[in-house]
Amino acid sequence: MAQTTTSTWAAHATQRLAAAGFRRGGARSAVIDLLDRQACALTVQDIEVALRDGGRAVGRASVYRVLDEMVGLGLVVRVEVCQGVARYEPARPGGDHHHHMVCDACGDVFPFADDELERTIDRLAGRVAFDVAEHDIVLHGACATCRDQPAGRTARHPSASA
Repeated sequence: MAQTTTSTWAAHATQRLAAAGFRRGGARSAVIDLLDRQACALTVQDIEVALRDGGRAVGRASVYRVLDEMVGLGLVVRVEVCQGVARYEPARPGGDHHHHMVCDACGDVFPFADDELERTIDRLAGRVAFDVAEHDIVLHGACATCRDQPAGRTARHPSASA
């Protein structure tokens, strides 16, 4: 899967926000810069903690506001992973994307890309005469670490989603 450089996304996001009338504020810039460096989706809490740990404290309400603005402009994708928990990641120009596997035991999220899956979605859309504007696949199950744990025990291991 070809990946657009992250600096292209940040510049694109900043330009689209400015064109939509949003000023480049501190919270907005901090969230854009953080998302620009991520390989996969983050929760609002992950974003808030990462910004604070990086010396750029931004309130949770501001993070939600900025994310809502960017989702509305198609700059960020909201990924529903489980039981009301949403994660956010940049919508890279060119449409390149990945899907997610969620461990229901420990909560970790693992990104994956599969060209055959993408071709299958295209074939299905053609067969049923449906124009797919976007899609996201979220697979639920148990990661290798949790799968190998005795019943009733949840493994906490270094997050694949960080």
